[in-house]
Amino acid sequence: MWTAATGPALADRIKNPTAVFAGLDKVTGRIISFEVAIDETVQFGALQITPRVCWTRPPTEAPRTDGFVEVDEVTFNNEYRRIFTGWMFADSPGLHGVEHPIYDVWLTDCKGGTEVIVDPKDPEPPPPSDEPRRPVRPANPLPPPQQPPASDQGGRIGIEPPRGVPVQPQQRPSQRFFPTNPGPGGRDPAAGGSN
Repeated sequence: MWTAATGPALADRIKNPTAVFAGLDKVTGRIISFEVAIDETVQFGALQITPRVCWTRPPTEAPRTDGFVEVDEVTFNNEYRRIFTGWMFADSPGLHGVEHPIYDVWLTDCKGGTEVIVDPKDPEPPPPSDEPRRPVRPANPLPPPQQPPASDQGGRIGIEPPRGVPVQPQQRPSQRFFPTNPGPGGRDPAAGGSN
């Protein structure tokens, strides 16, 4: 008799209209919590955060909150660089976090969802074949050699260019949060955002 090894069962999920983030200014040590609507852009310090989707699980399932987020850095020259695009997980904020020298941003929760999306169940896998499996070897097991840093004629090592992919700003931020501002939540009084 054949038995299938089962993995974790796929759970239903709830689509939420609002993502909740926490932001840390590493210079001041101040942490701010802020809410962002899906497809809305807000600015935290020099970072612009745009959540695209935010999922939670029904109360009957194991808790899991995750969201797909885009983060752009605004440079001093008013250039935009995409420094993060991917999934953030509230229960593992360090797994896929934003790497920035001054600011950290992570997903903490999703709010407002009532629509339960039922995931389709995967069909059972076919039974294993009787043929022995052959190991698969990578085409190029060695990484390419690292290039030494460029140096100028004085023997000084050049500075690495900024990381991230240049992008065009998608939309103006609806709210701005600056952790160095006094007042409620570090909100920029000139931005006029309400929350």
